[in-house]
Amino acid sequence: METRQETEELNIPDILPLLPVRDVVVYPYMILPLFVGREISINAVDYALSKDRMIFLATQKEVSDEDPNPEGIYEVGTVAMIMRMLKLPDGRVKILVQGLTKARVAEYLAEKPFYSVRIERVVEPVVQENTLEAEALIRTVKEELGKIVALGKAVSPEVMVIVENMQEPGSLADLVASNIGLKVEEAQGLLEVIDPLERLKRVNDFLNKESELLNMQARIQSAAKEEMGKSQREYYLREQLRAIQQELGETDARSEEIAELRKSVENAKMPQNVEKEALKQLGRLEQMHPDAAEAGMLRTYLDWLVEIPWGKATKDALEINRASEILNEDHFYLDKIKERILEFLAVRKLKKKMKGPILCFVGPPGVGKTSLGKSIARAMGRKFVRISLGGVRDEAEIRGHRRTYVGALPGRIIQGLKQAGSNNPVFMLDELDKLGSDFRGDPSSALLEVLDPEQNNSFSDHYINLPFSLANVMFIATANQMDTIPGPLRDRMEVISLAGYTEEEKLQISKRYLVPRQVKENGITEDTVTFSEEALRAIAAKYTREAGLRNLEREIGTVCRKVARKIAEGSQDKFVITAGNLAKYLGPPKFLREEEMEKNEVGVVTGLAWTPVGGEVLFVEATVMKGKGGLTLTGQLGDVMKESVQAALSYIRARTADLQIPEDFYSNLDIHVHVPAGAIPKDGPSAGITMATALVSALTRVPVRKDVAMTGEITLRGKVLPIGGLKEKILAAARLGVTTVVIPVQNKKDLEDVPKTILKKLKIVPASTIDEVLAVALESYPPTAPKAAKPPKGEAGKVGKVGRNLVVSPRKGVTAGGKA
Repeated sequence: METRQETEELNIPDILPLLPVRDVVVYPYMILPLFVGREISINAVDYALSKDRMIFLATQKEVSDEDPNPEGIYEVGTVAMIMRMLKLPDGRVKILVQGLTKARVAEYLAEKPFYSVRIERVVEPVVQENTLEAEALIRTVKEELGKIVALGKAVSPEVMVIVENMQEPGSLADLVASNIGLKVEEAQGLLEVIDPLERLKRVNDFLNKESELLNMQARIQSAAKEEMGKSQREYYLREQLRAIQQELGETDARSEEIAELRKSVENAKMPQNVEKEALKQLGRLEQMHPDAAEAGMLRTYLDWLVEIPWGKATKDALEINRASEILNEDHFYLDKIKERILEFLAVRKLKKKMKGPILCFVGPPGVGKTSLGKSIARAMGRKFVRISLGGVRDEAEIRGHRRTYVGALPGRIIQGLKQAGSNNPVFMLDELDKLGSDFRGDPSSALLEVLDPEQNNSFSDHYINLPFSLANVMFIATANQMDTIPGPLRDRMEVISLAGYTEEEKLQISKRYLVPRQVKENGITEDTVTFSEEALRAIAAKYTREAGLRNLEREIGTVCRKVARKIAEGSQDKFVITAGNLAKYLGPPKFLREEEMEKNEVGVVTGLAWTPVGGEVLFVEATVMKGKGGLTLTGQLGDVMKESVQAALSYIRARTADLQIPEDFYSNLDIHVHVPAGAIPKDGPSAGITMATALVSALTRVPVRKDVAMTGEITLRGKVLPIGGLKEKILAAARLGVTTVVIPVQNKKDLEDVPKTILKKLKIVPASTIDEVLAVALESYPPTAPKAAKPPKGEAGKVGKVGRNLVVSPRKGVTAGGKA
């Protein structure tokens, strides 16, 4: 108590230089050295030494702040006396200070050449030292301090002696707080507590927390020491056992296993960096207890490293003529793809080091995308690997899992290469457009590195965690549509489109591949059953309507099974399947020529549509009736398709004089446009000219030629704009049996992709304006005499059944969102 009285008697001025201190909070009666290096701080020390040696110490909030402003310095600090000062060779100053009393910054008077502040002393309330609460707190704090010292907390014996003799709560709290290593924020918060008993309670809380931490630390160290002693003892005993076995001439199974593994690593033809890592992990495995959890993980990892084909490759068959024969033998048609593969082999023959191509086959189901990959591998003499990406949602499926996870494995790319046993297989990524993404990541993003020739020479799988070159792999992706494939991934691939097959192509493929395969699979011979060409054409035309071949093969398989049953029942006949007796095996035809195709009708136009499973035909119907200018659109039309009707109607209203239509037709007639197969959503702009033709026909009462099909987008000025999917649409028109197809003039260039046999059967009419379309589609154009558009008598019921069987049905796999 004498010290406090002496402090109070000290004459402390109201204005003092301020020294911002970092990483420490100075308490009253605390003596500590400070290193002063900042110019502003050295000026403050010099000024204090030239006066009464007193200085105000306040802690700055951010330790890294080299030039703190007043907002960055705590308000409450300690007035201290500079007891000694020493200048160091590096220009810094070392001072020894003793805290005198708490104070608060009332006002900053100057900031240069040092902070000068007006202070207010903080006067603590007087505490009765003999109260039970004060005495209990003091005793508890002393006991807790003794506990943490016993647990290893570094507190000097001199401090412990002083603590034992202290009975004043405020001074005891300050002394203990300054010696238990509190964080700056905690120490400053304690300094700002004015009530001595409250401050001592907080110190007691900090001591309890420190005691718990030290107890936990002691338990961890004890457990670690015990485990370490056990491992060292086991290692020592194992080495003794090995030495004894060597002396007795006995072999150690584990040593043999390690030696065999080391030999496998050396024979695996790994790159130098990979072999170095494998031997390092093998050394770790050798030093590890065989029953340790990590030992099994390491052994599995080394097995994968050994089995991956780092340096194993198959030799390419570079005989171009032989490869061409194999491709033609396995697949009929598909000339573009065959040409691309032969080009690759030709370049490979001339240049040994080249990057593998990354192809993407896009087309409807059943056109042979997947089977084509096997043929390419056979033609090139390479191994073939196929992985299906349909429904894959986890990025780790591509890149693998980290080894730290239980049951971790490499991704499908590395697994496929291990399965192939060579580093240059034909690698097929099937159903690329069916990839998904969720909270586990986006697999399509993980494929960006795999399918980029500039990056995949150092592909890193999370499990292997070593670079593997995919530069020699020939990647082939397949997809039904490109819309769902992200742009960056699409950009990395060479896209080759496979449209549907023509009737002639289906006939040839059936004769060469489908019939022999189904005859063999159903246990009969070609001597027993024979399919005529007319029968195969009838199956393709009347029992299937698809771009690919799957349903065609199923129907052929159905015929073969029925023949197999009759043979199994004892029949000795030779079965000849003709168009006449086909119904005996397959029942009545599923697809017949539409009755609407038999005659020209008013307001019914044949349109062409693209769907993910190939081209399709749809009919657009329009009819007019008395009303007030209403427009009704039905058939589950999308927004774009509805806008096409609006554009066509606006064009017609602007051309009423040329089309011989009364100008006020829109005020006294209602117009209804319908596209059958109303359960299937339809959208897209390419039915624009079809809608316009149907409306003109309905308003002028001029019938539309049923042997004409059309596709194209319309503008308000009557221009015909280009569309997509022309090849698929023309194939659909050919399957239907139309003779004339109207296309946008800008799509003429796409006719190169259409088979010449189809173009010979069809008359293709390129059109640039709607007038050219109407001239081809209508029986007479322009109309010769003005006719008021009136609702047809007795025909309102007829329109509803137009095209009910011809438009795509759900059975045929047309998905929602087919584009017109």
